[in-house]
Amino acid sequence: MKVSVTPWRGVEVEVTVDSSKCQGHARCHALAPEAFDLDDDGYPVVTPNAATLAAADLNDAAAACPEQAITILP
Repeated sequence: MKVSVTPWRGVEVEVTVDSSKCQGHARCHALAPEAFDLDDDGYPVVTPNAATLAAADLNDAAAACPEQAITILP
């Protein structure tokens, strides 16, 4: 799933969760519940609220993913 958000100083980024890599650890949700919701199976879904987070918070959530399933691109 890809969502474009403007999380920090007006810089638009694209936040993507690669569902083929994600194993449902939900660390992203634990660190940034505003940005990552969980679907009925416990897998993360990027929310429009990701735009309210600082870039560092999004980066921390992505870095916490043991499967490296989250990418944040300008």
